[in-house]
Amino acid sequence: MLLSIIVFFLVSGAVVGVYYALVHRPEHQAERQFEQRLKDLSTFESEDPGAPSVVKSAAPASALPGLDRFVGGTNAGSSLAHLIDQAGVNTNPAAVITMSVGAAAALGLLTLLFSHMLLAAAAAALIGMTLPIVWLRIKYHKRLRRFEEQFPEALDLLSRAIRAGHAFQTAMGMVADELPQPVGTEFKKSFEQQNYGLPLKEALNGLSERMPLMDVRFFVTAVAIQRETGGNLAEILDNLAHVVRERFKILRQVRVHTAHGRFTGYVLLGLPASLAVALTFINPEHMNLLFTEHMGQMMILGAIVMQFAGFLWIKKIIKIEV
Repeated sequence: MLLSIIVFFLVSGAVVGVYYALVHRPEHQAERQFEQRLKDLSTFESEDPGAPSVVKSAAPASALPGLDRFVGGTNAGSSLAHLIDQAGVNTNPAAVITMSVGAAAALGLLTLLFSHMLLAAAAAALIGMTLPIVWLRIKYHKRLRRFEEQFPEALDLLSRAIRAGHAFQTAMGMVADELPQPVGTEFKKSFEQQNYGLPLKEALNGLSERMPLMDVRFFVTAVAIQRETGGNLAEILDNLAHVVRERFKILRQVRVHTAHGRFTGYVLLGLPASLAVALTFINPEHMNLLFTEHMGQMMILGAIVMQFAGFLWIKKIIKIEV
């Protein structure tokens, strides 16, 4: 009875905490970020003009500043902050770690309550701890793919603006204003950085670090070479946009030809779990041996490991770099 009450309060607290983190915190963080940015802009004129600084948007304020400072001083915290920036999520490392601990505790206690197996509870807690990181990775990859699809349009807009007589920096501002996020957002960051005094080469290098794509590196290298040696930048950008679009055509053809292999991997991954659930309803006494006997638990663990390894192997086979 006591365990049920503890689990109820922990799960309720986790749900309320996640709701607050997803609904209310972004609004307060956006207001604080805006106020901090206005404060930075108001004091920018009084700073030493020779200092190589650039006005940057403030990081979202943390409800646990002590934890945020501790995490920020570690390599893992820096990597997590970089992942949050790449994913375009308005949060901070301390909030992600708090959600990881809450999800681990909730899943671990729930699994222990229903299965009474310490090994299963530990595995569930480990899975819950990685859920926020996995969510950030998914957001990051979706944002990266969206940027890659919109990048040729940004190159075309840059090329047309340069042909119309605008400077390259002005053309970057037009891309930031005209195109949706994430392309507009990332170009806006680079445009504001160089507008506040950061050299254009460093601002573009920052773009390639936030969006680690081969096409972006080609773009940054082409702009750097053109500014040093000269040449027709508009024509270079047109050729790069054409190459990116042709690569996307080939990539879509490859996805069509590998669709059967991907579907096979998904079926092979989901079939044993679906069959286990069906057999649990058909013959529960037969399936309970897998959970109550030590040999059955080892068989389940081995099946999960082999299924995961087989899925990764199939994914590796059908993955073709374009």
